[in-house]
Amino acid sequence: MDRIVLSRGGVVLEVSAPASGIVRIRMGRGKLPEDASWAVPAAARRARLPLKVTRNGEAVQVSSENIGARIDLRTLRTDVLDGGGKLLLADLAGRAALSPQGGFRMRGRLSSDDHIFGLGDKTGTFDRKGGAYTMWNSDTYKFTQATDPLYKTIPFFMTVSDRGQAYGLFLDNTWRTTFDFGKAERGVLSISGEGGPVDYYVMAGPAPKEVLQQYAHLTGTAPLMPQWALGFQQSKWSYKSDSEVRAIAQRLRSERIPSDVIYMDIDYQDRSRPFTVNRAAFPDLRQLATDLRGQGMRLVLITDPHIANAPGQGYAAYDSGAAQDLFLKLPGGQYYSGDVWPGAAVFPDFSRVQARRWWGDLYSGFVRDGVAGFWNDMNEPSIFNVPSKTMPLDVEHRIESDDFAPRRTSHAELHNVYGQLNSRATYEGLARLQPDTRPFVLTRATYAGGQRYAATWSGDNVSSWQHLKMGVQQLVNLGLSGFSYAGNDVGGYAGERPSAELLTRWFQLGAFMPLFRAHSETGRPDQEPWVGDAAHVDIRRRFISERYRLMPYLYGAAEENSRTGIPMLRPVFLNFPAVLANGDRLGGSEDQFMVGGDLLVAPSPTLESPGDYKVDLPGKGWYDYWSGQRLDSKSVTVTPDLANIPVYVRPGAIIPKQPLVQSTAIVPEGRLELHVYPGTDCHGDIYADDGVTMAHQRGRFLRQRVRCEESPSGLKLLFETREGSWQPWWSGVALHVHGWEAETPPQAHIDGTALAASVERAQNAAVILMPDIVSGEVVINPGAGYRASRKPMQ
Repeated sequence: MDRIVLSRGGVVLEVSAPASGIVRIRMGRGKLPEDASWAVPAAARRARLPLKVTRNGEAVQVSSENIGARIDLRTLRTDVLDGGGKLLLADLAGRAALSPQGGFRMRGRLSSDDHIFGLGDKTGTFDRKGGAYTMWNSDTYKFTQATDPLYKTIPFFMTVSDRGQAYGLFLDNTWRTTFDFGKAERGVLSISGEGGPVDYYVMAGPAPKEVLQQYAHLTGTAPLMPQWALGFQQSKWSYKSDSEVRAIAQRLRSERIPSDVIYMDIDYQDRSRPFTVNRAAFPDLRQLATDLRGQGMRLVLITDPHIANAPGQGYAAYDSGAAQDLFLKLPGGQYYSGDVWPGAAVFPDFSRVQARRWWGDLYSGFVRDGVAGFWNDMNEPSIFNVPSKTMPLDVEHRIESDDFAPRRTSHAELHNVYGQLNSRATYEGLARLQPDTRPFVLTRATYAGGQRYAATWSGDNVSSWQHLKMGVQQLVNLGLSGFSYAGNDVGGYAGERPSAELLTRWFQLGAFMPLFRAHSETGRPDQEPWVGDAAHVDIRRRFISERYRLMPYLYGAAEENSRTGIPMLRPVFLNFPAVLANGDRLGGSEDQFMVGGDLLVAPSPTLESPGDYKVDLPGKGWYDYWSGQRLDSKSVTVTPDLANIPVYVRPGAIIPKQPLVQSTAIVPEGRLELHVYPGTDCHGDIYADDGVTMAHQRGRFLRQRVRCEESPSGLKLLFETREGSWQPWWSGVALHVHGWEAETPPQAHIDGTALAASVERAQNAAVILMPDIVSGEVVINPGAGYRASRKPMQ
């Protein structure tokens, strides 16, 4: 048996296990809801593991691989159990949850030591417990800490106990829904919806990382973005002419500020009409894109989903869409028209395959001109001059897609998935137009599973200290919701011009974010990285440059995310779950964050009025990233310094870095650096490919694990056999062994051949130069004065 179906009182319940550690529960009045999804592909939904079913009185217990459920035969209340039969989630479902008038309300119990994360980039507290949140994609200009809902609907959350045990829940329902984590009723989880299916998955973990991998199994992982998308990106609403865009590129290069992308907002268009170009301001888009490529920069254009309602005016996007009858309609059959940037506008019905293909084909001219990526904004969808800020809920969609039954439905069902389908249409179009080039799409609104198509950002934030701090927490929760490629507008999009100190701090933290884009609205003073006095500009330049030196590490974390769903930007507890039980402020996770598995960034908890503060590290033996010094204590007192943000390195980390370049389009010269921080579980990964094409899917990549074994007599570095056929750019490797206290360099050799070694006192490191090796062992005999690292707390 691979599923159990029960019926009581006119309600039908189905329980199945689509994968190890995951249970799926569906419930409907009279029949089960349609087995279709915009978030979970058919292959993931329809896979079912065998179930073992036992009956005990008025209850049935089912168990599968690392998951189970107990069903009350009278009420259909379903408790979810872990692999050992222990209660995981109680009382959530039951036939009483379904309203005879439509909609549902499910209730369950929350444990007193549970912390709740996810739901995307909601504001409020970092821990969602005690709050209530609405899933309804909304244009929220200048949102605040109390604003809800926001731009995205990601109905997935993860509960983590003080012991570090976790489970996740994903409600696959695109209608307006609400999640209440003990706000209305203390200790009660309540999930309600105005319509749509009761169709949810529970992931048993038990570790937080395992929950995220189980969620990624269901909704997919982000594709590996082009490497240039990890570079610095400069944007503004708007750079209004060809000469202004060129001036921005030239200034970035003359200031020696590494960068890869310039965005063009709506003013490049003819009368703000998508898929047009204002030829007076931009007479030759192809030449502009070509010249920027020559400087190592890509061009990204905005393309909003509102097509100007302009029949008979020679507007190709409207004419071709109308000819195929692809726009949304009112119940009476006429096109729905709403005011946006071009004035009256119509909207594609992205729930139809034909409409998505038409939309994707519209990019062909831009692609021929050399435009590298596209930005889908305003796709909640946002409508001007109406109180709801969106289209009427009775606007009709004609679903003809995936494994949905063809049917008409209202915008009430499709609103929350509109942005996701818009970005999907863009992504799939680019993939067709350039099959061997990785698409780059940026979207503002989306739904669960949208990480398969686009990066995202936190929308129209404000230039304030509150938004800087809040933005970090938003990005961490986005990473815990499947969206690793995320950023916020560095410097703030709206409000007053940021002070020099605020802008500098934002660039410092932005340098560690997955998506590093500076952006601001029209009519404000400039806030590009060179704005201000020389001291501030130098700090910003230094942090942007450090990001480019770290590019091999960041790119490796991006590649890991594409395989596993583990985000690039992480709360500390994701790598060290035990911290939740130690210390306040969630073990540092409210203020600190990790980049990949090895770097911990610890800004002041009060950035706007900094004073000395304490950083509690998850164990002893960590290293100061900037000095390379090994720290004896797990607690560090920091005196804030505008020129610096504290960053610490996990004992046992091996971090790849590269020589500084001004763009990812420039191939570094010289040696790959491997920075070794001795400690337990000492390892690191090298990953590289061409950064642009799909050749990595055909084996043209380089992956190599390096391990470090430490003893009182010295170190051994084990280079495991490489995978893949990609040939590296580096001519050799420079090993930087940190925590070095000896005055003299070590003796090092590989296969009996001595290697050149020196001491770099400023970095507390011994530096060993070695050839590039496919596999092998490097032995480092430090001699007198060497101090082996202390064993960190596990």
